[in-house]
Amino acid sequence: MKAERRRLWLYAAVATSFLGLAAPIAWLNAQRALGPLDLSALDQVSSVALDHDGRLLRAFETPDGRWRLPVHARDVDPRFFVLLKAYEDKRFDHHHGVDFPALLRAAWQFVRFRHIVSGGSTLTMQAARLLEPRPDRNLLAKARQILRARQLEGRFSKEQILDIYLALAPYGGNLEGLRAASLAYFGKEPRRLSTAEAALLVAIPQSPEARRPDRNAKAARAARDRVIDRAVAAHALSPSEAARAKSEPPPLTRKPFPNLAPHVTEALARAHPGRRILHLTLDAPLQGSLERLARDRAGRLGPKLTMAILVIDNASGRILAHVGSPDYFSKARAGAIDMTEALRSPGSTLKPFIYAMAFGDGLAHPETLLDDAPTRYGAWKPTNFDDKFHGAVTAREALQLSLNLPAAQVLNAVGPARFVARMRGAGLPLVLPRDSDAGLAIGLGGVGVRLRDLARAYAAFPRGGLAPELIESLDDPPPRRPWQRIAEPGAAWQVADILRFAPPPDNGSTGRIAFKTGTSYGYRDALALGFDRAHTVAVWVGRADNGAVAGLIGRRVAAPILFSAFARIGGPNEPLPRPPGVLVATTAHLPPPLRHLRREAPKILAATFSNPLRITYPPDGARVDLGLLHAAAGRDRPELALKAQGGAPPLTWMINGAPLKEDPDAQNQRHDASWTPDGAGFARVSVIDANGAGDSVLVRLE
Repeated sequence: MKAERRRLWLYAAVATSFLGLAAPIAWLNAQRALGPLDLSALDQVSSVALDHDGRLLRAFETPDGRWRLPVHARDVDPRFFVLLKAYEDKRFDHHHGVDFPALLRAAWQFVRFRHIVSGGSTLTMQAARLLEPRPDRNLLAKARQILRARQLEGRFSKEQILDIYLALAPYGGNLEGLRAASLAYFGKEPRRLSTAEAALLVAIPQSPEARRPDRNAKAARAARDRVIDRAVAAHALSPSEAARAKSEPPPLTRKPFPNLAPHVTEALARAHPGRRILHLTLDAPLQGSLERLARDRAGRLGPKLTMAILVIDNASGRILAHVGSPDYFSKARAGAIDMTEALRSPGSTLKPFIYAMAFGDGLAHPETLLDDAPTRYGAWKPTNFDDKFHGAVTAREALQLSLNLPAAQVLNAVGPARFVARMRGAGLPLVLPRDSDAGLAIGLGGVGVRLRDLARAYAAFPRGGLAPELIESLDDPPPRRPWQRIAEPGAAWQVADILRFAPPPDNGSTGRIAFKTGTSYGYRDALALGFDRAHTVAVWVGRADNGAVAGLIGRRVAAPILFSAFARIGGPNEPLPRPPGVLVATTAHLPPPLRHLRREAPKILAATFSNPLRITYPPDGARVDLGLLHAAAGRDRPELALKAQGGAPPLTWMINGAPLKEDPDAQNQRHDASWTPDGAGFARVSVIDANGAGDSVLVRLE
């Protein structure tokens, strides 16, 4: 008997040793048979558009019609994980993918009660099942999950495994992933979940269709309360917290996903079909606020009217809000058309650039007197909007009141073809009617322009005349244009100072913002563009089919929207700093040639054609090396020689719109003069004679 017993112990020892050696080999063979992890499901996520702070603007369905938004554990309220682990996997932070005590307990309960009492799956095993879904639920499938869970634990951190679960967990219908469910059921990001909301989102994946709160609120509430009770039993929640959470009713309907800035997000998604995350410069709260403003005002104006709003950050050129229409899905308003990109008449909104050009070239000053009286230019006889005449007015008053006759006079002095060329060269592409030349009517809206380009040009005024590069995508480098100066620094400030005191609408106050309105011929377009030190806002109202609308006037319709938009932006109201050298004087104290914009100037120019006034040095567009980049501050700074010929003396030389300071020799009244620059950069040099004739060049000093 003793010998037989020894043989049995020997056989047992050999068998145990064999199993000890064979088990790892069998484990490795089983893993090889399974093959590598298939993570392709993680790539099948919805594309999302985010604002500059990472807030969701819009999400797109996956190709198979599911909402599966990217999500990370770090972006979820910690209470969710407390409840999830208390309910699903208490030892998640400590096991290696498989909780063997939980598996043994589940097996014993099944043998004892003949039905499943508790599951033994860990969160890692559930993540494995979500990556590799299979309809069968048997011991072989469970063994497969165990092997896959071990693979996950060997490759990923605990947080990364949670990311997989959060991305793929089912929440009923076409909702997959915690973020999609949080937005659909609660209208909020998962970082802001309450205890009750987190508990419901823990409960739903166990039986997603049966526990959908929008289909079965009673079952959803009961499942949520079981999660809460389990958390209390695990000491993860206090009884008072649990009572408050249970008192919250579950949501009864699904909420729509955010769909902010549909025009720009749609365009970027088409341009980058493989990009899952689109980073935009927009500000989501401001975008939503202005979209609501547009819907509200469009609803009051009429069923076919549409509108567009743009907000630009002046310092960076970033577009903070882009409202292409009040309702993207409205057929009556043609809402799918982005009206910020549509070619429309600018009305009177080009007038500030006409005056800025005249100021910069030394042809006029804000206090120059203009004649608001009936005038004919060939067959064209312009009139003011109110059909009234105001007599002699300053350029300041004419621009603030948007008088047409003085604007036509100034444009005539500047030259319409020269004005169009200057604007196009500075990045404001004006589109003339087919088979027509640049005429004086362009100053009153007889030209086509996009609201986006017009807004960019207006943003130059608070930037010293330099237009910014507009940026709307943070993923792509902005385009670089070779030339962006719209106006000279002094002229830009003069125009801004004039527009800041333009008569405001009923919901505005004087001095809050600098703004200009415009109304196109036939009441087809109403515009308002304004700026302060930090932001530029552009508003357009009209019909997408270019139909006329009675009473569609920029000051009455677009200006109130402009001021409401600025109220939503907020921020301090700081005036622009005045550049050095800008002449501030009354009409009586201006240099004589600047006191009037003479109506007979064209005749004078014709009479003196044989001896026209022109600048002979420096030539237009020249780069003059004065050694300014290395010159020391003080009296040793080099001078720039100025030379002109022709014209009727005395002459007045102007630098960047400011008269050259007189010296004891009164050199600024002669054909030869000199100027000491403050430093390197661009400078506009102008000269005008006693008859009002003038010439201007732009040079770069180095």
